Amino acid sequence: MELLNIDLSLWVLGALILACFVAGFIDSVAGGGGLILLPSFILAGLPPQVALGQGKLVSTFGTLAAIRNFVKNKKVIWNMVATGIPSGLLGSYFGAEMILMFEPEVVAKIIIALLPFGIMLSLLPKKNHAAHLINLTKLQVYLIVPIIVFVIGFYDGFFGPGTGSFLILALHLILRFDLVTASANSKLLNFSSNVGALMAFMIAGKVLYMLAIPLIIANLVGNHIGSSSAIKHGPKVVKTTLSVSMTLLMGTLVYKFIL
Repeated sequence: MELLNIDLSLWVLGALILACFVAGFIDSVAGGGGLILLPSFILAGLPPQVALGQGKLVSTFGTLAAIRNFVKNKKVIWNMVATGIPSGLLGSYFGAEMILMFEPEVVAKIIIALLPFGIMLSLLPKKNHAAHLINLTKLQVYLIVPIIVFVIGFYDGFFGPGTGSFLILALHLILRFDLVTASANSKLLNFSSNVGALMAFMIAGKVLYMLAIPLIIANLVGNHIGSSSAIKHGPKVVKTTLSVSMTLLMGTLVYKFIL
């Protein structure tokens, strides 16, 4: 099978491990970890659709560390999450099935076209609301949340990077969650969309399981440290790092595929 022919040197593997750690840290705080994972996998030589599948495999398991910390600190609004998870699963599965219909060369161009959108989404200013008791209406829980999560889930399956930031912004601006609560609940919703998309990529044979083991461990550690930081200090520490990293990665991708 073509996926078994991919040969990575030790230094490339080391760079991917570092990228997965940084992506986990950033994703757990402010979202946007996929903006590091996806370009890193492509630059390492993975075909675009495999890069998408590998990113889903790594981030699905890595997010568990952040979820554990946020649940432990009682930041999850369970009735909202319960209606959002099925929508995230369905939306991301359909999105992944759609991207798998394209040829790899077309997928690479789609990724380059969408990356600036994902970057801008992650860097949109977020004005924090003070933490308060959140009381959602039935309309919000049973209609607005499922619609939001389905649409964002479809985007996650089709492309992915920036999904965490998209979810945080939606919860923050539409449902008026404070940033830490929005980040906490976005992790469970993002986990569901990761799983839905991952199922489609696994069925299509677009994941590398052995390569994923060290990358998942690095992403787990990054998620754990990042979510602990978010609970204590909030998302400010991430913004500068994210903007610099994304600019460099975007420039490298454009050079590789266009210039």
